This record gives sequence, structure tokens and C-alpha cells, in this order.
Amino acid sequence: MSVTGLWTFINVFREFVGTTLFLFTSLSSCVPDPLHVALAFGASIALTCVCLDGVHLNPAVTLALVVGLRVSPWQAVLYVGAQLLGAITACGLLFGMAPVSAKDKLGINELASGVNLYQAFSVETAVTFQLVLCVLAVTHPKSPFFSLAPAALGLSVTLGHLIAIGFTGCGMNPARSFGPAVLTLNLENHWVFWAGPCAGAILAWLMYDLLLYPRWTGLSDWIIEFRQVFLTSPSKQPTNPQSNTEI
Repeated sequence: MSVTGLWTFINVFREFVGTTLFLFTSLSSCVPDPLHVALAFGASIALTCVCLDGVHLNPAVTLALVVGLRVSPWQAVLYVGAQLLGAITACGLLFGMAPVSAKDKLGINELASGVNLYQAFSVETAVTFQLVLCVLAVTHPKSPFFSLAPAALGLSVTLGHLIAIGFTGCGMNPARSFGPAVLTLNLENHWVFWAGPCAGAILAWLMYDLLLYPRWTGLSDWIIEFRQVFLTSPSKQPTNPQSNTEI
């Protein structure tokens, strides 16, 4: 196995382990108290980032890094697959440990009473936007908050949950929504928890890379660089966690 292939395998495995750890510790805290859940998710993401530096743990984050040309599309497919597998693994462990009365919920994301699909989509887009914008900002090697990235990301996740729990239970991470939905066989309105976060991730990328810290003068420049990096020069594709956030 080549060095690049070995490094890719290690990164994919880290995504699996990280997502499993993050969601197992987070979803096990899903109780009626929103503050309890928000703090648990925030602390869990911060500690997982400390233990496994450079992981994404979230398909929406991976999507933003792909369109930002920080991760290749081929790596992204493997990462997202590992994240979804990690989510199912975490929920499977919880399903085996949970009492019978709790097995039908298992932290599943659902629309609250009176919340329509448009509102749910908007909330998921908004909370994921602030999360991905935070990811792009604090993980830049030149960011003054680079060393505090896990804490900042933990606060961002906590904030997102405090905002969205009353509307959707707070997905903000398609893998987080996917695991419970698959284990409970409840996919009602599940598309909201993919479409909202993905839209938020794209908007955050546009805000960061095109408006706040412009890297291209227009879409044509982005297309040219995409072809150069990912189509015509495979050897230049990002192969390590540090390149995930390099501008």
C-alpha cells in the first residue's frame, strides 16, 4: 500500500472511530432537558476533536471542505461512508444498552408540534451555517483561535442545540440524524436533516471563501482550480488533516 493510500485509510478509520465516539456519548444524553443535551453534545465534540485532531465527524463539514477544495471528492465519499457507519455503530451500541421504553426514540430528530417543513429546513440550515463557518474560521492554521479550536467548536455545537432543539431536536449533522433514523426505522421527514445541513454548509463556504476571505474572483477561477487539483493533477490532492483547512 502506498503512503497516500495508507494515510487515506487512517483518516477514514479516524472518521469512523470519531463519529462513533461522538455520537455514542452525545446520544446517550438525550433527555427532556435541552440544556443537558446541548452541553453534552458540545462537550462531546470538543473532547473528540482533542483526541482525534483533524476529523470532520459530519457530512456537512466534509461537504464544505470539498467545495472549498480542501478535501478531494474521492476522500469525501470515504469519509462520509465512515461517518454514517460510525453513526449506525454508535446507535447500535445504544440500542443494545437502552431500556425497552427508550428504544423507539433513541435520540431521533423529529419536527416539533406546529413546526412545518420549511421552518425545520430553515432552522437546520441556520445552525449548520454557524457551525461550518466556525469550523472554517478556527481551524485555519493562521487563526488566532487555532489552538482553541476544539473549545470553539464545542461552543458552536452547544449554541446550535440551544437554538434548534425546540424546532427539530437539532440535527446539524446528517450522520447524527441518520443513525437513530435507521435503527428505529423512522425516516419521516428525514430529508430535512440532510438538505438543511448541506445547504447551511454551502452557504458557510460561500461566505468564508468568497466574501470574508476571498480565494477566487469568480466561479470560473474555482472551476479552473478544481480541475487542476482534482482532475488533472491527482498527486496534488490533499492527503492529510492539515490540508483540510489550508487556504
